[in-house]
Amino acid sequence: MMMNMMLVIILMFLVGNMIFVSKHKHLLIVLLSLEFMVLSVFFFFLVYLMMLDYNLYMLMVFLVFSVCEGVLGLSILVSMIRTHGNDYFQSYNLI
Repeated sequence: MMMNMMLVIILMFLVGNMIFVSKHKHLLIVLLSLEFMVLSVFFFFLVYLMMLDYNLYMLMVFLVFSVCEGVLGLSILVSMIRTHGNDYFQSYNLI
């Protein structure tokens, strides 16, 4: 049962990574794939720590940092939409 769960988690991470690499046209899709990868890493830590009978306090710290990462990504998305009108990467100059 645990091996099946680990395989599903690894598959989740790989699918999120493939979406991150292939869909680089919109910033929103990139941010959603990053959050999907963070969610798969969270599930991996959850299964691993429950298997070892450790305390799950470190998961709360991980969730706090992942929420902060999500908020920073959304703030970049909102500022990009306000200045350029869309979330295409090709519509603005990095310089």
